[in-house]
Amino acid sequence: GNDTHLVAALDKNTGKVMWRTPRPSAMAYATPLIIQTAGGAQLVSPGAHRATWYDPRTGRELWFVRYGDGFSNVPRPVFAHSLVYLCTGFYGPKLLAVRPDGKGDVTTSHLAWQYDRGVPLTPSPLVVGDLLYIVSDNGIVTALDAKTGREIWRQRLTGSYSASPVSVAGRVYFLSEEGETTVLAAGNVFRKVAVNKLEGRFLASIAVAPGAFFLRSDTHLYRIDAE
Repeated sequence: GNDTHLVAALDKNTGKVMWRTPRPSAMAYATPLIIQTAGGAQLVSPGAHRATWYDPRTGRELWFVRYGDGFSNVPRPVFAHSLVYLCTGFYGPKLLAVRPDGKGDVTTSHLAWQYDRGVPLTPSPLVVGDLLYIVSDNGIVTALDAKTGREIWRQRLTGSYSASPVSVAGRVYFLSEEGETTVLAAGNVFRKVAVNKLEGRFLASIAVAPGAFFLRSDTHLYRIDAE
């Protein structure tokens, strides 16, 4: 918040505060992520100007990575191929791939690679196999080699984007704010499978359930069945 800056853990059954750890002024909106590493579980929490890793059992700060002026972070961190992928927020957003095995300030020591073209301010990244997908808020979709950061392909979609992409059965779904869902085949070649349109304005990401998608607009909740 604006007045108090902290990370806290609650007992999910009682609401009791289990630990509270103060943090630097760190306005952000990203959902934190718990990852499992060789050294144990870690809680990844992006904030303004830096992302911090904590011991989820105690709240002890383990390490952090700085990214300068980045703030108001929205995309959720993603963990795959032993790397944590972070979007640095407003003012020149970058995508960072960080190795989660350091201590203290690892900004220079544990950065595996970074990418700075068409990085989203709002939609979260998505890893499918060896590829990492991002879609910028203005509709540039990029596929990167998740291990090296090498650009595989880059294309423009129609519309603006706040929803994060999702993947099901070898396909990747991108939902625009204007209600258009572009379906791509996951892979090293840009291949459009379908485009579907619904009425309304869409900011929320697609929810995936067995045999169905749920999409929420500013006026309606839609269920799309597989058959």
